[in-house]
Amino acid sequence: MPKLPIRRATLVLCRPDGELLGRLPELKVATPWWQDIGPVVEAARETFGIDVVVLRLLESQRSHPAGGWVTYLAEVAGELPENVAAQLAPPNVELDEQPLRLPYAEPGGPDADLAWAEAATQAAGLERRGPARQVRTWNLSSIWELPLADGTSAWLKVVPPFFGHEGAMLRLLGPTGAPVPRPIATEGPRVLLADIPGTDRYDAPPAELLRMVFALVHLQAEWTGREDELLATGMPDWRSASLARAIADLVGRERDRVPDGVRATLDRFVEALPARLAAVDACGVPTTFVHGDFHPGNVRGDGTSLTLLDWGDCGLGNPLLDLSAFLDRSPASHTGRIRDAWTGAWLRQEPASDPARAAELLGPVAAARQALIYDTFVRHIEPAERRYHDEDIPRWLRRTAQLVEREAPPRAGASRNHDGR
Repeated sequence: MPKLPIRRATLVLCRPDGELLGRLPELKVATPWWQDIGPVVEAARETFGIDVVVLRLLESQRSHPAGGWVTYLAEVAGELPENVAAQLAPPNVELDEQPLRLPYAEPGGPDADLAWAEAATQAAGLERRGPARQVRTWNLSSIWELPLADGTSAWLKVVPPFFGHEGAMLRLLGPTGAPVPRPIATEGPRVLLADIPGTDRYDAPPAELLRMVFALVHLQAEWTGREDELLATGMPDWRSASLARAIADLVGRERDRVPDGVRATLDRFVEALPARLAAVDACGVPTTFVHGDFHPGNVRGDGTSLTLLDWGDCGLGNPLLDLSAFLDRSPASHTGRIRDAWTGAWLRQEPASDPARAAELLGPVAAARQALIYDTFVRHIEPAERRYHDEDIPRWLRRTAQLVEREAPPRAGASRNHDGR
């Protein structure tokens, strides 16, 4: 990956009641990712000796993440030290009201979430020790670590409405012994999760990548034929008819943001999409949940156990929609082996099916679904935060067109055997 530019953050301070205090001098932050808030809080503490709660992004130098200078709104309680108050410049912002703003992005919002989490830990008989630590905040989540007396931590996660089915999905999967986070408590968009041992497995070796694949396929296979239960969580419907309509609508709305050649390819893709998805359905891979954001970084492990994280993106559809994203985040030298293991696992689950052919047909569809996901984010978040995702929509539509163009047209009279070759 190319080296990302350094992030420099400016904090506009406000009181819990929303009163603006002023703008602090610029901070150099240890990580480039705009939503990575822990280092911002640490830099404010080390530089100015104050504790802040970052609420939301206000401005950025770059049109998309990461790095560059960024400005956040940050809440501070109590009186500022004199030397810090003397450094405040005029805030140069107006705190407008936005109907799509999330409660945790408003002054006082994080305090309400933490109060709920504190009550939930007490109700669960857990002893808290030490202050809560802000880890992340942006339009997709607010995450806090709550240290416990036994040396572990509970994790508070608050999400926007379009991810609101995550808690319901964890309650559905958890009692089955599935390798998913254990919710201590859930309430609407709030989930309090038990500690998970290990590390996020971004750099997992090939054998562990295959274990992740088998864990997901096994879990998905357990939920085939249970579509009503899955939809009852509030997850989106990505079955063929619904997905075809949603993708066609997206391409129609976004067509002016891609070049003419890409537009023409997307038009052909949309026109043939119902027939393509009918062919996918004919391959016989059953409908179940799609994780929606399955990649090694969304798996946590300690060498013996694996836990599949981040269930807010899940939906109902063809489980092979998860394949492309996982391959994109895996070493290129191992993608062939992973693909074969993945489709082979589904063939063992459904011996009469043709998962290899289904995966081949779903390549461009999976890319278009990614564009659809980012479009969902952009249409349901406030304008200042859309820069996190806006450029991802045309990027994934271009990727869809690329994959369509790479598909070799079938030769006249040619046919495929059962394994797709």
